[in-house]
Order: sequence, then structure tokens, then C-alpha cells
Amino acid sequence: MITRQRLAAGVFALLAALTAGIAVPSTAVADETTATAPKVNLLLDVSGSMRAKDIDGQSRMAAAKQAFNEVLDATPEEVQLGIRTLGANYPGDDRKTGCKDTAQLYPVGPLDRTEAKTAVATLAPTGWTPIGPALLKAADDLEGGEGTKRIVLISDGEDTCAPLDPCEVAREIAAKGIGLTIDTLGLVPNAKMRLQLSCIAEATGGTYTSIEHRDELTDRVNQLVDRAADPVVVPKAVEGAEACAQAPTLTSGLYTDRGEFGQQRWYRVDVKPGQELRASVSVAADRDVNPDYGVLLRAVTTKNREIVRGEAAGTGRTDVISTGLRHPKPEAEDEDEEDVAETVCLQVTHSYSPASGVKTTPGLPLEITVDVVDGSDQAADVASFGLGRGWWLLGVLVLVGFLAGVLWGWLSRWRVAVWRTN
Repeated sequence: MITRQRLAAGVFALLAALTAGIAVPSTAVADETTATAPKVNLLLDVSGSMRAKDIDGQSRMAAAKQAFNEVLDATPEEVQLGIRTLGANYPGDDRKTGCKDTAQLYPVGPLDRTEAKTAVATLAPTGWTPIGPALLKAADDLEGGEGTKRIVLISDGEDTCAPLDPCEVAREIAAKGIGLTIDTLGLVPNAKMRLQLSCIAEATGGTYTSIEHRDELTDRVNQLVDRAADPVVVPKAVEGAEACAQAPTLTSGLYTDRGEFGQQRWYRVDVKPGQELRASVSVAADRDVNPDYGVLLRAVTTKNREIVRGEAAGTGRTDVISTGLRHPKPEAEDEDEEDVAETVCLQVTHSYSPASGVKTTPGLPLEITVDVVDGSDQAADVASFGLGRGWWLLGVLVLVGFLAGVLWGWLSRWRVAVWRTN
């Protein structure tokens, strides 16, 4: 009897050990998948103005609820989705209390569609529009993990809780370098609201969309949720120096930095013989600036000899300007020099100037792309004094001009001879 009990206990212990051995790797895989899962936080304005019935004959709140239900049905399984509200709980007139009215309606995580829909169904237009405080909380909801992070703000009015400017809040979020994007959607927008929501989106590289129909709201939110599930390259935060000698060395990749007004930013890139450096920079005006501005990207040697430059200018019609350059390094003539890299210094300068009363810090957002690739074996692929493949056209034009000159000279002499004869 004792032997049987011991045998049974041994078998049980063996099965438990095997079960634990199988379960641990499975848990580890699940944890890894969760850590890299894309996260989306839908931030919905539930202030009193959402009662207005001007979206396809129904209230803005009703249109938002229907759109949310369709979005929840279409959300990809791999996306962790949450819902936060602003202005949903406090109906009173106390501004201080109203500006704290933001709550997580459904936590960011694996989606239970039935539970999320039930939570949305309870919403009723209530109070204030604390966009700034809600953005700060929504960003906190997305902390942790390595996947993409996106806030989708749906609102029908401008913030009512200044001086906490939601545009400044968005810039602070962008300056943290956590790769969080804020997209904004304005329901039946006016000019002031459109300006504020555009500023919030632009500060983090997001988009702004005007919405006047329920189908537009459904389609746009679906697009943004799906976009979160797409693989993206998250820019790496880097801090340029005031001189090339102290500049950080960049490899191929996407980088973000901030450039103060009137400041130069320097970076270093190592390029080996036979390789080609391709670099570009974009500067975004995330606040009011004066018209007429430009951006300059220069590639120079460590001795400050310019190799090539790229430049672009704007006149206030766009908030982002970009430029780029290419620098092919010839093959080494000596085998001993094949692996000796040349340090190329990249200088970024912009000529934006702040409008009156606008803060100058932090600097304007810079996005820098660096790509070091194998150079082309075809000589025609390398520009020759800036003409590239246009050399043949220049030759044809020179030849045509020469022949035309000869012909015109012959005709002129013939006409003069005829005139003298007559």
C-alpha cells in the first residue's frame, strides 16, 4: 500500500514538473508579445456641447457611440486598446473641479469588446473640456512596453482649462522622446478649435482631421487604430552638439532632436570608401513663427571644408520643410585604406524666428534620417558637377548652338553679298 502511494506521488510530481516546464516558456512568450503590442488610447470629449444635434440628424454623442461600437468590432486582436473620457462626470460650475474631470473608462489592454461597448453605452454629455489634463493622463495610461503608442483625441470644442495649454502639453509629451503620437479629430469644427487641435497633432507628428459625418468618424478612427498595428520605425532621440568635434556619431537610422532658434546642431557620420551617405532633415514649426524661413543641411570635412549641401525655404504655407543631400565616397586606390572611414560632419541650421510673445524653448522638432549604403558601380549614377545624366543634353545643346551660329553667319554673309551686287 505504501509502495503504491509512493509510486502515485512520484507520478504526480513528475506530471507537475512537466506541466510547469511547459507552462513557463508559454508564459514567457505571452509576456514578450504583450511588451511589444501596439497600444491605442481613445480620448473622447463628453462635455455638455456633445448634446448638439448636427451630425447626420443625431447628437454628436450618439454619433460617437455608434462609431466607437464599429471601431471596437474592427480593432485588430494584437492591438491593446483603452478608452479615456474628459468632461464625463462633473456637471457643476466649479472650474477647478471641472478641470480635473477625466477618467479611464476602459483600461488599456487586451480588448473585451462586450465590456468596452457596455462602458461606452453609459456615457452622457456632462461637463467641461479639460483637454490638457486629459492628455497628460492619457499619456500615463500608455506607459510601459516597447510597441507603438497612439492617442486618438475626439473633441467638439477647444480646451476650457487654460492656462494649462494642451498644445504645450503635447510638446512636453513629444520632448520626452517616448514615441507617442497624438492624432486629433474635430467634430463640426470652428476656426479656433481647428487651430488648437492641429497644433496638438503637429507637436507629436500626428494628424488632424475635420469630421462632419458619422461615417467619416468611424473610418478615420479605424484607420488610426489599424495604423498603430503596422510596423513602424521609432525615431531615436539624440542631442546634437554645437561643434563637430563634440558631436554624436550616427549610424543608419531615424533620429529626433530639438533645434533652438539661431542655433547650429552638429552630428558625425563615418563613411568608408565605396559607400554613399544619404542624409535628410525635416524641421517642424510646432508654434507660431514668422513667415519666410529655411533649413540648411551641410556635409563638411573635419577641417570644415564643405562637401555638399541641401537647402529649402518656406513662406508660411506649410509647417514642415525638408531637405537632403548625397555624398558618394570613391573607392580606395590602396587596399590598406579600404576599411579606413572618413568622418563626415553634418550641420543642421534653420532660420525660423518666433512670433511675438511665443516661447523659444524647447527648440523646434528636428527629424534626421541617415543612410549609409554601398555606392553605385555605375559612374553615371554619380552627379558630375551637379549635372549628372544631364551632360548628354548639354552636349547636344552646345552642338546645336554651334551649327546654328555657323548657319546664321553664312546666311548673313550671303545676304550682304546679294545686297552689294544689287
